[in-house]
Amino acid sequence: MVPSAQAHTGQGLGTGNPADAFVVEPPRTRTKKTPRRTRTNFEMLAWLFMRLSGVVLVVLILGHLLIMLVLDGGVSKIGFAFVAGRWASPFWQGWDLLMLWLAMLHGANGMRTVINDYAEKDSTRFWLKTLMGAATVFTVLLGTLVIFTFDPNI
Repeated sequence: MVPSAQAHTGQGLGTGNPADAFVVEPPRTRTKKTPRRTRTNFEMLAWLFMRLSGVVLVVLILGHLLIMLVLDGGVSKIGFAFVAGRWASPFWQGWDLLMLWLAMLHGANGMRTVINDYAEKDSTRFWLKTLMGAATVFTVLLGTLVIFTFDPNI
């Protein structure tokens, strides 16, 4: 139920009953501008990804902070040699890679939602999402490259 346009004029439906100020609008008809249904349900999958990646990220980040700050002696111990020793293990490479990928994709998906909500013009929305996508791809590729090509002997 939504307030009727007549309720704003103070006229209601003219019956004198205050409940008549609210009417159920008929369903909207499809126009040429109304988007057609797609075969995939991208928004539902994006929503599901946000929830699942958020749970995994909480575990990854809390584990990362616990190990880096509590178990390994705190921030003062973190340096080039520490990172070199850590990334010598495929387990830690995989941990950091998964954290990088999930954090970037989670953040980009959230930013995509914000752009869709607040960018009014289609062209503005397109360019903002293009720039955001390019920045995401660049960061993920560069981070992946650094993790797998890190050379402690430089």
